[in-house]
Amino acid sequence: MKIDLLSPASFAAGQPHDQFAWPRTHDPVHWHDEPGGKGFWAVTRHADIWAVDRDFQTYSSEPTIMITDPASEMGFGGHKMMLMMDPPEHTAFRKLIRSEFTEPAARLRQERIRQLARQIVDTVIDRGECDFVGQIAGEMPSFVIAELMGLPLEDGRELYKLTETIHTAPEALPLGAGGAAVMKMFEYGSRVTSEKRARPGDDLASRLLACEVDGRKLEDMEFLLFFLLLVDAGGDTTRNLLSGGLLALMENPDQYAWLMADLDARMPAAREELLRWTSPVIYMRRTATRDAELAGQSIKAGDKVVMYFGSANRDPAVFDQPDQLNLSRIDNQQIAFGTGPHGCLGQHIARIEIDAMLHEVLTRMTDFRLAAPVEWLASNFISGPKAMPIRFRAT
Repeated sequence: MKIDLLSPASFAAGQPHDQFAWPRTHDPVHWHDEPGGKGFWAVTRHADIWAVDRDFQTYSSEPTIMITDPASEMGFGGHKMMLMMDPPEHTAFRKLIRSEFTEPAARLRQERIRQLARQIVDTVIDRGECDFVGQIAGEMPSFVIAELMGLPLEDGRELYKLTETIHTAPEALPLGAGGAAVMKMFEYGSRVTSEKRARPGDDLASRLLACEVDGRKLEDMEFLLFFLLLVDAGGDTTRNLLSGGLLALMENPDQYAWLMADLDARMPAAREELLRWTSPVIYMRRTATRDAELAGQSIKAGDKVVMYFGSANRDPAVFDQPDQLNLSRIDNQQIAFGTGPHGCLGQHIARIEIDAMLHEVLTRMTDFRLAAPVEWLASNFISGPKAMPIRFRAT
C-alpha cells in the first residue's frame, strides 16, 4: 500500500480511507516522508488524536497548523493567526470572540439562518438544476459570516471564492495565486478596518476593533489575521458537509429514506453522522515541544505531528461498522470539529446552518441526481466537492 497524504490526488474523491486503514491498524503513528521538508508523523487513531489535540504543552500549534513550514518572508510583523497560538495567548484571543459563538448565542441566530436557507433555495427551486456547492452549500456560511461581520451578503460570496483558492493546493493553481488570494482578503479587510473604525456598528468586526487584549487594542495586522480566520474557517465545515452530505444521501438511498421518514426528529443524529462521514477538515499539524512517546513511537522535540481527523472518524475501535453510513448511530464520538483548546469555535453556528439548510433542501427538493461528475477541491487540507451539478424536482 502506497501511502501519500501530501498529494491532492490522494483526496481527489474524498478522504483516502484505504490509505488510512493500514497505518491505523499496523503503524498508527506513521513516519511520512516530505519532499522538500523533513517529514512528519501521521497520527491516524482516534485515541491518539484525542490525546495530541488536548496536550498543547507537548504538541504546539506554533509555528503553523499546516504541514509545510512557513517561509520566513511570510511573517506578519511578528503576529500570528489564533489557530497558530497556544494557551494562554490563544485563550486570551479566543476570549475576544467567544461570546459570539456560544450555543445560546448561536440559537439567537437560528430564525435568521432559517430565513437565509429559504432565500437561498428560492433562487434555484424553479430551475430544477444548480451547482449545489456554489449556489447552495457555499452560500449559507458566506452569508452568515458576512452578517456577523457587518458586511454586504454579496461580499461574503466573493470572499468565499478567495477561501476556495487559499485552500487549493499550490500545484493546482497558477503560480502565486494562493498568496494573491490572501492579499486580496487583507485588502478587503483593511477597508473593513477603516470603515468600522470610522462608523462602528453592532457587528463582530466593530467589536473586535474596539476590544482589548492585554490592555491594548488590536493592531491592524492582528485584526486582519482574525478577519482571515473568521472568513476562511467560517465556511469550511458547513460548505463541505452540506455538499458531501447530500452526495452521501444520494449514494445511500436507504439512509435517505430513513431520514425523510421523520426529518425533524432524526436530523441531529444524521448531522453528526454526516460530519463523521465527510470530515471536511483533513488534518491539523502540531509541533513537538519536547521529546515524547506516542503509540510506541519516539517523538523528538521539533518533530511535526499531523492529526488526520478523517481517519479518526473511521476508527473501528470507536465506531461500529465505521465504513457504513448509519444516520441513526448512537453516541457518535466524531471529532470533525477537532477537540481540546482548538476545538472549532464556530461549531454551534455550523450545526444550526447545517440543520437549516438540509431541512430546506430536503423538504423542497427531491429526486436528486448528478448532472455531471463531482469535481473535488484539489487540496490535502480541506475535503469537499468544488462543483457538484445536480438536477432535482421541486416538491
